[in-house]
Amino acid sequence: MLEPRHADRFTPLTGKPAEAWSNFLSWDTTFFPNHVGFTLAEVREDYGRIELEIEPHHLQPAGIVHGGVLATLIDTVVVPAVGSVLTPQHMFSTISMNVEYRSAVRSTAAAVMAEGWVTRRGRSVVFCAAEVVDDSGTVAAAGTCVYKVSAPRT
Repeated sequence: MLEPRHADRFTPLTGKPAEAWSNFLSWDTTFFPNHVGFTLAEVREDYGRIELEIEPHHLQPAGIVHGGVLATLIDTVVVPAVGSVLTPQHMFSTISMNVEYRSAVRSTAAAVMAEGWVTRRGRSVVFCAAEVVDDSGTVAAAGTCVYKVSAPRT
């Protein structure tokens, strides 16, 4: 397992939120991230961590991990961070996402880890940051996401 770089800054989740988010990637419905092969490693208040073992289908023809895999990691890892303090009735979705690719993840890498966290939370908009690190500790990609939060459904 890769060592988290940012987790200690965030309060561990407890009670119902911890229970609800502990199985985020294995909810009853199969979502897109499940098909990619993500594994939820940790959820804290305003923080999430996901790991991915690199498989041949994650690569592009040049022998590096496809940028879409890294972008999907960034967009997915902030979901439990955003939702960690919301009720299950809240709805939220990505408004914008910016990804900066910093280093190629080569086919020799065994795994990558993504960490995502909330940087600012408003009433209806949440700002997040994320990093994807390869198994040598190199930041392969960094990103920011903005999420729209809708009032709880009744």
